[in-house]
Amino acid sequence: ALSSSHSAKGIERRGKMSRYDYDRRGGGGRYDRDRGYGGGGGGGYGGGGGRRNNNSSRGGAAHLATVLGSEDDKVNCPFYYKIGACRHGERCSRVHIKPAFSQTVLIPHMYVRPPPGADGLPVEDFDHFENFYEEILDELSKYGPIEELNVLENMGDHLIGNVYVKYKTEEGGEKCCTSLRGRYYGGQMLMPEFSLVTNFREARCRQFDEDQCARGGYCNFMHIRRISK
Repeated sequence: ALSSSHSAKGIERRGKMSRYDYDRRGGGGRYDRDRGYGGGGGGGYGGGGGRRNNNSSRGGAAHLATVLGSEDDKVNCPFYYKIGACRHGERCSRVHIKPAFSQTVLIPHMYVRPPPGADGLPVEDFDHFENFYEEILDELSKYGPIEELNVLENMGDHLIGNVYVKYKTEEGGEKCCTSLRGRYYGGQMLMPEFSLVTNFREARCRQFDEDQCARGGYCNFMHIRRISK
């Protein structure tokens, strides 16, 4: 039987208990395409005088394409554009571009580490994580072919436990977002959202991949957990 209780641990699925609760609630906002792409004056065509180049009609778009998501972009948040999350949240002074659809879905804070041991220190979570990864891979594969499934081990509030799933098509991303929104996993409501992140090579911390990141868990680039299988 389905349950609408927040405290429900799950339902019977495929002969075994799952921590998914299929209670559906909530809704998602849509990104207003007229927001977020503005800029200061003077873009594209330059100052007075001079002849217009035949390609000048594309100057503004070409300029935006080179600066969008970079530190030179004074309108849009570069971290939200590259990582799909920003440590400033809604207080950020720059625009967070939220797409209306995407191949990639972000499920914030879905992975929760086991509680500390009796000594107050973190416990080894290798088996816990492997079981989690297998379970969500099984669930997320229902919505379409998956190209990448990444779980972060960053400790910052905006990145901790984040799960990114990139589907082969936008249809897969849409099915995932629609199906998971308002359901529960491990006692917490899932709030999936479309993400601009499609190139994880640009989003990940290369120093972490080489075991050399000096910022540790509070680095603002992705520390993607490694899996054994």
